[in-house]
Amino acid sequence: MDQSTRDRFNRRFRHNRDALEWYEAVVLAVVAVALVFTFGVRMIRVQGESMLPTLQSGQRLLITSFPRALQYGDIVIIDEYTSYGKPLVKRVIGMEGDTIDIDFEAGVVYRNGEALDEPYTAEPTYLQETVEFPVTVPEGCIFVLGDNRNYSTDSRDVRVGFVDLRDVLGCVIQQVFL
Repeated sequence: MDQSTRDRFNRRFRHNRDALEWYEAVVLAVVAVALVFTFGVRMIRVQGESMLPTLQSGQRLLITSFPRALQYGDIVIIDEYTSYGKPLVKRVIGMEGDTIDIDFEAGVVYRNGEALDEPYTAEPTYLQETVEFPVTVPEGCIFVLGDNRNYSTDSRDVRVGFVDLRDVLGCVIQQVFL
């Protein structure tokens, strides 16, 4: 092989290698984004009025399903495979071991004997539903309520009740305004 043929071959090889490196970088980036959005971060849409005034029906939320300890007040998305049969967007009020009581005449929610300060609610909690209070949240479960308490199907209803942590799809990390 003469020198000019060898030079052409080397130039073509370098060009192809550079192109393959770009293709590889693009494919890896697409795979990484797909994995993050499949297993770590998702976007969901709020359906219904149960989280007013905090969240509006039709609003999009960015949620994370990366494991982390839930905090009181977190807004979570609950899987549709619960006995209620629909995905739910609710606020964490109680965690395992907590005793939840509600004074439906005064509209006040108590956790472990202390009244909760809930500036995010639309109005006081007057609607009782089908669960008898006080209740103690079992191990591996949470107690959730909607912010629009008198128009929310939540842990006060036996169809939802205590939510198993395995049924929590994720926790809201950002409201998306699109």
